[in-house]
Amino acid sequence: MSLLVAEELRLDFGSTRALNGVSFDVAPREIVAVTGSSGSGKSTLLHCLAGILRPMSGTVRLDGRRIDDLPEAGRSQLRREDFGFVFQLGELIPELSILENVALPLRLTGATRKAATVRAAEGLAQLEIPDLADKRPSQVSGGQAQRAAVARALVHRPKVVFADEPTGALDTVNGERVLDALTTAARDQGAAVVIVTHEARVAACADREVVMRNGEIVGVKGRV
Repeated sequence: MSLLVAEELRLDFGSTRALNGVSFDVAPREIVAVTGSSGSGKSTLLHCLAGILRPMSGTVRLDGRRIDDLPEAGRSQLRREDFGFVFQLGELIPELSILENVALPLRLTGATRKAATVRAAEGLAQLEIPDLADKRPSQVSGGQAQRAAVARALVHRPKVVFADEPTGALDTVNGERVLDALTTAARDQGAAVVIVTHEARVAACADREVVMRNGEIVGVKGRV
């Protein structure tokens, strides 16, 4: 049964139709790769699914509950509590240690410093980077920082993990490590995973590949 379902999403940026009647779904423990050339609408779709952008028409539902029409405060709460995010460059906060970065989602949802620190340390251990806890983002490699970003995305056990080009800035070896960590950890936690990518090797690891062009889905590979 699908966890996150979008139906007939439409969104314009000025005179440009970014999404043209896109319908999409992802189930718990399922990994869906969204592919397409630059400007095809894949990142716009991710942002609508995650409540960052609001579509002009269409619906997005999480666990059967409509979320696209929530006020900004409600969508922000969803992003804090039910969603996890991994971006191309990690986007860790430079002033915080790696451990503090990973603990941040828990602190934002009201966890005590002690509880958040324990969970964050467990997350770093799962991603095989426990020795980075006290380092700043500027003191670690790109691959290490991206694994820390994966730990941060998963630490509060989100229902859905969104990853926007998570391996795009990495070499092949580090890209594989990040992808393996993201998919394995998310599946262990039962999360649904949506990965926007232009890399065939990333799409090949997904259960389904959704291909976009000109704001529309033009093909689906895998489960139908």
